Amino acid sequence: MNALVDTSFKEHGVSVTIRRLVVFAVLISVVTLPVAARASDVPVSASKTAQGSGEAIYRKGTLPSGAPLKGLRQGGLGIEGAAAACVVCHRASGLGMKEAAYVIPPISGPYLFHAGAATVREASLPYAPGEHLDHTPYTDVTLARAIRDGVNSDGKTLGYLMPRFALNDGDMAALIAYLKSLGEQHLAGVTPTTLHFATIITPDADPLKRQGMLDVMERFFAEKNTFPFPPSPPSHSSGGAGANMARSMYMANRHWQLHVWQLEGPPAGWPAQLQKHFAEEPVLAVISGLGATHWAPVHDFCERAHLPCLFPNLEVPVVADQDFYSIYFSKGVLLESQLIADRLAALGAEDGAGPVRQIYRAGDSGEEAAHSLRDALRSSGRQVQEVVIPSGAAGNGVREALEHAGGPGPLVLWLRAEDLGALSGVAAPPVPIFISGLMGGLEHAPLPPAWRERALLSYPFDLPDRRAVRLDYPLSWFRIRKIPVVAEQVQVDTYLALGLLSETLIHMGDNFLPEYLVERVEEGLSHRILTGYYPRLSLSQGQRFASKGGFLVQLSASATGGLVARGDWVVP
Repeated sequence: MNALVDTSFKEHGVSVTIRRLVVFAVLISVVTLPVAARASDVPVSASKTAQGSGEAIYRKGTLPSGAPLKGLRQGGLGIEGAAAACVVCHRASGLGMKEAAYVIPPISGPYLFHAGAATVREASLPYAPGEHLDHTPYTDVTLARAIRDGVNSDGKTLGYLMPRFALNDGDMAALIAYLKSLGEQHLAGVTPTTLHFATIITPDADPLKRQGMLDVMERFFAEKNTFPFPPSPPSHSSGGAGANMARSMYMANRHWQLHVWQLEGPPAGWPAQLQKHFAEEPVLAVISGLGATHWAPVHDFCERAHLPCLFPNLEVPVVADQDFYSIYFSKGVLLESQLIADRLAALGAEDGAGPVRQIYRAGDSGEEAAHSLRDALRSSGRQVQEVVIPSGAAGNGVREALEHAGGPGPLVLWLRAEDLGALSGVAAPPVPIFISGLMGGLEHAPLPPAWRERALLSYPFDLPDRRAVRLDYPLSWFRIRKIPVVAEQVQVDTYLALGLLSETLIHMGDNFLPEYLVERVEEGLSHRILTGYYPRLSLSQGQRFASKGGFLVQLSASATGGLVARGDWVVP
């Protein structure tokens, strides 16, 4: 059900907007939707079965038979499969979207089947952009007519963007059952007076970064709650546009409550711990957080629980483009591996001769980055050699690794600052050298002068002089509140994540569906001016990483000097 629109389009500007929405339909990745139970006149087992089939139609564009969903727009333009899925325009929440001047209205059950303009039921519905509550409430029959024939509940023809779908009675019943279920699920972590949030910290997280992140979070939450206001009832009017405007201005002022979920032990035990935390302390979303080399158990839990997990501080995030609830600022060291792979591919035959040699410590973030680079290079036929330093080896382990990695090919070091410092007195080999900036300390990497002349650092952030203005506000905020800056990038990212959450909630009104929260973050991110370490942030449907590029830089010869970019900002 791609764009159930009953707006009459003006001729001016329509072609551009339609083209962009059609592109959305073609490029959109499939996302996962929750299936929520609700009361029904049919048996529970049959209801759930129908909802499951309807979910596949809605989110994947796949009929229960396995055949692709097919739709036809006015003028004969056909779409099918994922491009025809309802989720493309109406989104995972069923609350629609805004594209340019045109708004795709909500099609979740509460908005389609509302009981009338003057009822308590309508007054209790949270405001959603594009809602049309002055229409005659849909029935199963009139909704089926809208989907098949493009005629709404008042007998008006729906707009061009809404395709017509020739669904049989069984498939139609399944889709309608799923639409009724949307928006009916229990809202975790939301009460009339409080919004509950969690931050998750893994046991292998850096203690200094942990304290710096929590200092920022606790002060931010405290200030949000400095001037609490009791919730007030939403404004009412007799219906129509006035009612929409009154309800759009309503949002209860709620206390923000932070829960710190500190995980313990090996990763295999984290899912049970997370389930226990979530059962005892239901939350609307996970915000920020901190991990080291293992985050997949947390990511997977958030997907299963339909729990938004927004912008955790990680060097090794989870790359799963089909997932929905987790959003990251960057791919971290995995982005660095892509930047290095691109530069290696561009090297001439003389500079790039010989196998690529990688050095990393076992169990550290560089292990995943090295594997990512290895896979990228091997797919192009490039040989890769890896030398692994035992996790507990002292600094001389780096020197021994370099001896084992001798040869004519490029050298890639996935090492921490203390290991880079151990290179003092070691001659830099006369080959292209690449070093992880994120692991090595960025512009503060303690690289000896002889290595600075040859090595390039992968740098998944904006350059220091370009981001200075964007960092001035958060750093001033820290300074005024006497928050020690012990891990600047983590603390700035945490502050940025909290600001994005606060701004998103303002625009949500009281529509606290977790899917809607993720969607509003996606929509609002590109409008952010203060983006911290990143030159720009944006998310389209199906994208999970808001910053997508980086630089390769060289440290100046002086230990107190700056960076020199060796090329432009690159999006691999």
